[in-house]
Amino acid sequence: MSQPAPAPLDAVASGGAPAPAAGRRPIGEYAFAAVCAALGVYAIVGAGFIRVPPGSASVLGPRVFPYAVGVLLVAASVAVIVQVARGHRGVPDDGEDVDPDAPTDWLTVLKLVACFLTQLVLIEWAGWPIAVTVLFGGAAWSLGAKRWWVALLVGLGLGLATQLVFGAWLGLSLPAGPLFDWIPIFHG
Repeated sequence: MSQPAPAPLDAVASGGAPAPAAGRRPIGEYAFAAVCAALGVYAIVGAGFIRVPPGSASVLGPRVFPYAVGVLLVAASVAVIVQVARGHRGVPDDGEDVDPDAPTDWLTVLKLVACFLTQLVLIEWAGWPIAVTVLFGGAAWSLGAKRWWVALLVGLGLGLATQLVFGAWLGLSLPAGPLFDWIPIFHG
């Protein structure tokens, strides 16, 4: 009795799926790595332009995190390029439960666009918490939420939380709006 041949290492690592065709050119993988490398270089160069206040004796200044992110992006890009050059390719997605023949639901797209456009008007007119409430609730309704009022409550909670964190604790300027302008903690 002969035993079956072992699966290639790529197929085992990807859950038993067959490896992509060897003749396929890995343009997408190289393009992804190039974009990540360019973003990493941009982060490194941009971090060099961050002003550090004179007299700050701190070891960890405002440049450390952007430098770390940039270096990690470049290192990951180099690792991807090396692996692709060695023949390790990504397995194409099977599309899971996506029906490629289904038509686009333009009504849902228009509802979502309208929700985003109302955000532009409502931020100044009604304030950040109300604008986020309308955006979150409207997007949930557009995408078929059964209990839209729960989505509105969650949106209000998110709006108030982000207003508190960014407006009050971090000092960024988010308009509280007429409903919440009288509460001192919501002022940045």
